[in-house]
Amino acid sequence: MVEKYIFGSPFETEAVTAEMEAAEFTGKVICGEILLENGFCYRCQMDDTDVIYGLGEANRGINKRGYKYVSNCTDDPHHTEEKTSLYGAHNFIIISGKKHVGLFFDYPANLCFDIGYTRQDMLTVSCERADLYLYVITGESAYDVAKQFRKIIGKSYIAPKYAFGYGQSRWGYKTHEDIETVVRGYRDNRIPIDMVYMDIDYMQDYKDFTVNPERFPDFPQFVQKMKAKQIHLIPIIDAGVKIEEGYDIYEEGVEKGYFCKREDGSDFVAAVWPGWTHFPDVLNPDARAWFGGKYKILTDVGIDGFWNDMNEPAIFYSEEGIKALNQAIVDYVREFDSNQGNIKADSDTSEDVMNNAKAVPWEVRSCIDKLQNSPEDYERFYHNVKGKKVRHDFVHNLYGFNMTRAAGEALQKIAPDKKMLLFSRSSYIGMHRYGGIWTGDNQSWWSHILLNLKMMPSLNMCGFLYTGADLGGFGSDTTRDLVLRWLALGVFTPLMRNHTALGTREQECYQFEHVEDFRHVIGVRYRLIPYLYSEYLKAVENDAMYFRPLGFDYPDDRRAVETEDQLMLGNEVMIAPVYTQNVSGRTVYLPEEMKFVKFMPDGKIYEEILNRGTHYIEVALNEVPLFIRKGKCIPVVDVAENVDAIDMDTVRYLGYDGAEYEIME
Repeated sequence: MVEKYIFGSPFETEAVTAEMEAAEFTGKVICGEILLENGFCYRCQMDDTDVIYGLGEANRGINKRGYKYVSNCTDDPHHTEEKTSLYGAHNFIIISGKKHVGLFFDYPANLCFDIGYTRQDMLTVSCERADLYLYVITGESAYDVAKQFRKIIGKSYIAPKYAFGYGQSRWGYKTHEDIETVVRGYRDNRIPIDMVYMDIDYMQDYKDFTVNPERFPDFPQFVQKMKAKQIHLIPIIDAGVKIEEGYDIYEEGVEKGYFCKREDGSDFVAAVWPGWTHFPDVLNPDARAWFGGKYKILTDVGIDGFWNDMNEPAIFYSEEGIKALNQAIVDYVREFDSNQGNIKADSDTSEDVMNNAKAVPWEVRSCIDKLQNSPEDYERFYHNVKGKKVRHDFVHNLYGFNMTRAAGEALQKIAPDKKMLLFSRSSYIGMHRYGGIWTGDNQSWWSHILLNLKMMPSLNMCGFLYTGADLGGFGSDTTRDLVLRWLALGVFTPLMRNHTALGTREQECYQFEHVEDFRHVIGVRYRLIPYLYSEYLKAVENDAMYFRPLGFDYPDDRRAVETEDQLMLGNEVMIAPVYTQNVSGRTVYLPEEMKFVKFMPDGKIYEEILNRGTHYIEVALNEVPLFIRKGKCIPVVDVAENVDAIDMDTVRYLGYDGAEYEIME
């Protein structure tokens, strides 16, 4: 059962698509109370055995108890344990214990979840303004609650089948020769691949919807050349539009008034990759349609997939921030001069005065730290929503959602009969109807394999099914064994992309010794695509979850509920990847009898039935393990070098004798 409550005057986020009457608020809701003094506060005392699921792209574990989280879409590449905000804002939680209750706080600004942090037995959700919708869902189980929530927020985005192939990316592929080198490296080594991603270097001066003519002298021909090699090129699109006379998108946006404004009506200015930029006002339907229509510039030359980035929106600095920094430096040097008598501040420029200082003082350092993604900057600009000015920080978490919505709505018109690949960095619940997400700028750390695993079911609860992380890690230098272990998890995630940052170690699979190991692991992905894509489509159709915590399927087994490094996939499989360096395997817990399967490097498949309980399984770096549930089977096919080359005539079924499986396409 779903109940809807209205508090104050909520902003219409369009996260929920189901129409329903609001219930009368009597001071309490099931499992908790609501306080409306000094904003909004939901408070609930948790039982010792309650598990708190949800929050989508959030830090730490599948069970969110014991920490605090803040829904505030944030461009932060350092995903360490103390971080409370990441790129997405997914305000849905499930309290699962003696009762099973889901809570969706439809509020597009800063929202705080204190889940046993301040007081171990207390759950508190609070925000500054009591203007929100609250949806309360009761069900027979945590999974029942999740499926009810999925029904009210609308069907998830369906990616094209080719998007389940393997993709290679790197910030630093600058020319068509760079990309051709990557494709040749994979094809010559017979490592399957379907996509190469194009980061910001393909653009002319980082301008959206442009291609650098010197680096890609005949881009339409190059796109077709890659397609002939069964390679889809996937360009990045950023949120900021460069301010430059003669740049048609900038000039058109200014003329039509489609950029976000300052309070005085002038266009807001901030710096991102192109330098000074404006932000398209994607909360304005007209501006959203205008910006989305620009994707046709690239689809017209054969591009059929995009990734949207920097759409929190990320801000490097603003004019106001620079002025504040300069003033802080001047103030510091003048004070130092008056106190020490040995420094003369004759200039009001930061460069001149800092030449006189021996070290950057904390007052100045504080201003420098505040330049990027400053809350003050988010308060400085406005959206036009149905003719009303809305300050950005009141709706901050909707920007990435609506940028990707702009693309999704436009692509449906541009190619109504074709599925396009589309995913985003920043998101809010509701964006799942238009595209998927990747989990942003992770690091080449073993702990981030585990974080990748734990995020997947939480994102599925919030409707995001086409998901994945940067395999091998984006920041830092990776290692051969880390890439192989991470790929063995990536075999199962809908988005399987190897991506890394400029200046890091090259981590294309052919860069390492014994390339046959990489060929085999990625080959397993292609052997499983008929199953994986089928389960993805079934999850979309049935408002179900592609990935689930073990506790969703075995709620009465406390050991299963507390196991967070294994996941259920579809209705037939459990995965348990290895995420620790220098080990020959790992311990797994089986809640029931299952068939242990390993895809071996010689092409053979190892099978062994294991009883319920704890087992140590050996998994070499070049092996891919999975478990098939009792009485189930899955389809496998022969290895192919791209998705279109998969031969369904080679399908056979792996698992228990007598089991049946229906492939959905």
